[in-house]
Amino acid sequence: MSHEKTASDIVSDADTGARNPKGMAARFLTLTALCWSLFQLWYASPLPFQLNVFILNDTEARAIHLAFAVFLSFTAFPAFKGSPKNHIPFYDWGLALVGSFSAAYIYIFYNALADRPGAPVTMDITFAVIGIVLLLEATRRALGPPLMVVAGVFLLYTFAGPHMPDVIAHKGASLNKAMSHFWLTTEGVFGVALGVSTSFVFLFVLFGALLEQAGAGQYFIRLSFSLLGHLRGGPAKAAVVSSGLSGVISGSSIANVVTTGTFTIPLMKRVGFPATKAGAIEVAASTNGQLTPPIMGAAAFLMVEYVGIPYIDVIRHAILPAAISYIALFYIVHLEAVKAGMQGMPRERALSRAEWLLVFVGGFLSMCMLGALVYYGIGWIKDVAGDNSLWVIGGLVTAAYLGLLWLAARFPDHHEDHELTIAPRIRTTALSGLHFLLPVVVLIWCIGKERMSPGLSAFWATAFMMVIVITQHPIMALFGGQSDMMARVKHGFCDLFNGMVSGARNMIGIGVATAAAGIVVGTVTLTGIGQVMTEFVELISGGSVLLMLIFTAVISLILGMGLPTTANYIVVSSLMAPVIVSLGAAHGLIVPLIAVHLFVFYFGILADDTPPVGLAAYAAAAIAKGNPIQTGIQGFTYDIRTAILPFMFIFNTQLLLIGINSIWELLLTIFSALGAMLVFAAATQGFWLTKTKWYETLGLLLIAFTLFRPGFWWDMAWPEYQQHPGSAIEQQVMTVEAGEELRLRVGGEDFTGKYREKTLLLPVGDETTGADRLYTMGLELIESDGKTIVDNIGFASPAEAAGIDFDWEVLRVETLNDRPPRQLMFIPALLLLLSIALMQKRRIKQATETA
Repeated sequence: MSHEKTASDIVSDADTGARNPKGMAARFLTLTALCWSLFQLWYASPLPFQLNVFILNDTEARAIHLAFAVFLSFTAFPAFKGSPKNHIPFYDWGLALVGSFSAAYIYIFYNALADRPGAPVTMDITFAVIGIVLLLEATRRALGPPLMVVAGVFLLYTFAGPHMPDVIAHKGASLNKAMSHFWLTTEGVFGVALGVSTSFVFLFVLFGALLEQAGAGQYFIRLSFSLLGHLRGGPAKAAVVSSGLSGVISGSSIANVVTTGTFTIPLMKRVGFPATKAGAIEVAASTNGQLTPPIMGAAAFLMVEYVGIPYIDVIRHAILPAAISYIALFYIVHLEAVKAGMQGMPRERALSRAEWLLVFVGGFLSMCMLGALVYYGIGWIKDVAGDNSLWVIGGLVTAAYLGLLWLAARFPDHHEDHELTIAPRIRTTALSGLHFLLPVVVLIWCIGKERMSPGLSAFWATAFMMVIVITQHPIMALFGGQSDMMARVKHGFCDLFNGMVSGARNMIGIGVATAAAGIVVGTVTLTGIGQVMTEFVELISGGSVLLMLIFTAVISLILGMGLPTTANYIVVSSLMAPVIVSLGAAHGLIVPLIAVHLFVFYFGILADDTPPVGLAAYAAAAIAKGNPIQTGIQGFTYDIRTAILPFMFIFNTQLLLIGINSIWELLLTIFSALGAMLVFAAATQGFWLTKTKWYETLGLLLIAFTLFRPGFWWDMAWPEYQQHPGSAIEQQVMTVEAGEELRLRVGGEDFTGKYREKTLLLPVGDETTGADRLYTMGLELIESDGKTIVDNIGFASPAEAAGIDFDWEVLRVETLNDRPPRQLMFIPALLLLLSIALMQKRRIKQATETA
């Protein structure tokens, strides 16, 4: 890739389509993208059911969604670098039409296919083959060769199973069986991944595109600079915050780099950051934007389906790691600025320390009061107003919107796109765009309080955002006493049009990626490779959970160098998530499924700045006029702090806010995790209060590890669990509180005839006898030759879901040991930290005295 390639070219090549035709072709391409957005809005809305018009089931909607994505892949992305970019060749029109027809085949012939389930005719198989081939080509065009190659390899494996080495061999599949499985059912291409793209992801991407078109991205950047621009290395700190905020509205790390980096990278260079570090900071901040709830690069919605938990729970589990990762990056920037003796930007008006304290405390209290007012106030209105509450709440939201626009209209200069040379005032900057937060509030309210589906929540937030895009300019002009109302109205509709088209073009890659990744998922379900992968990984890891995790992380990084984050997550989670869970259970480590999926997701994101492919690094280097490889390497060194987090939350799930029983335990978890991450950042930068000695670095790493995982040391002195024989299960189940879980170690032969052991948890009911509690779990036990054997398994019971089978043995029952809290290990860790601080202060004092 050429170093001289512009950042916008990189974004268009990777995200929205490099082709920019003229004339009628351009209008048709734009109209197609607009129709896709309109279709998705219709499908997500309640209107089809209210009007009883064009009601689609999930499979039909997925087919139409993929038809749009395939059509736009062939028309928006040229076949090769040398292919024409200013017009669409006739063969691309043909491929686009045939590909979209093949994708829509299930929709067009839905009733006929339903009449012959599992018995495809020649035409079905023909268009399935054509569809698979053209989907792979569309994937190559939109995303490059890697995902096409990965999907192709899995497709080859489906047919060549009998000829594979014994360790991965299977009986194979006929053309009819394979094509029917991949294209005519919901087990392959039209499976869960494409369903999530259709139901959830498109609306969130459209919501983000409309926010960006309305000016929210520019607002977030200016707000970050107003708060942080004056600090040491202020533009870099503002880049971290603005990229995090932009992560809320952008699912692409590359687009995030260009959106915020255009402003932040030149300013970072101006205050003293070299080009490589300026680009690397933006890369690290932007790739981490995909970790930031609520969107998380579309993976959050896939986790809802794959893990089987509500969307709000995915956000809850992901919020703490994302927050401490961002705070640590902010701290790394601070250390870089201190090492280089940098200064910040000048301010419009300097604030005293008392004023700064008032700004932050007042801002925090205002947000808390606003949150409480919204949460409890709307709840009270619903109780009082009853059926009329929707109209009352709608009126209040409208009044709030008009009031915030009146405030914004008082600061017209803050809505203009111009270069930042000084840190703007906080109050005026904050007030100039508060109305952009209203749709985000609506989104979070619908998801968190109303418990609507993510798709319907995104629809209402997007509908509100569309109103804002159209009306904000005319209303602000009215409040500002300006007369060009028609021009402002026209401007609003143009912004809406551009946002709808931009949202659809941003979705092309995600649409074909989720479909192509469905080939991988379909191969797993068709061939049973999941069980093969478990045995293979167990063999090469030697049964070590840590080596298995490292192996999974490396796979995620390698695949992520060429696959977009969403596709990488689908592929690796489909293959490796069950492996980690099963091998962890075999070695006594119960890993929650959400922890495994977040582990895979994190390393897929880190691939965006991993040399030699990381496209985000190329985009940042193009803006900074630096070397992309060096930028990627530097960005990855900044992201080491993110790389250790997944390992930590696998072994300490409290970092995902799992297993926390009190507010004090929550606060201790938050502050210990944050402290650990900041100490780790200082260790990796070789600088804390001053430059660290090698032994101080080792001490800091030891402190960080202890704060992250105090149980590692505590378990050496006091085992976490007491072990009881399996025969004591009926007595021990009565010692567990109702609603909690009983921990068992069981063993027996699996369906392959191989003996396996695993540790598992079963929920305990409130029955009054041990036998009744075990029966509710699904366990009927007998004693035989001194062993406790499973005689019967309850149908659809927790025991059956946990994978226990007939004739398995309950080896032992494990109960929590009565021991001092493991957090006592924080005391020696903090004492060691204090001693390192004293040593460094002594060196600083000596250096000052000798200077």
